[in-house]
Amino acid sequence: MSIRTHETTVTFTHPFKLSVFDREQPAGTYRLVIDEEAIPDISFLAYRRSATMLHTPAVSVLGNSVFRSSGQVFTVSADELAKALEADLRT
Repeated sequence: MSIRTHETTVTFTHPFKLSVFDREQPAGTYRLVIDEEAIPDISFLAYRRSATMLHTPAVSVLGNSVFRSSGQVFTVSADELAKALEADLRT
């Protein structure tokens, strides 16, 4: 089965909490990795999301340099993450 991976970042302007965390996470920009797998047995190439992984702690930026300290990777619900980002925009 074919798997592809996308890497991006998400930014929270306020502290936030997701069900996978035991405590609130600070505002910041977080690395997000999304894995998708090819859907087999169809007549065209299509993918479905198989994992959404959020890296903590937040990414630090100083000038033109990006620093990623060691941390943890959490598999999160894509829907829960989208709702948390939407709520962050409203506050």
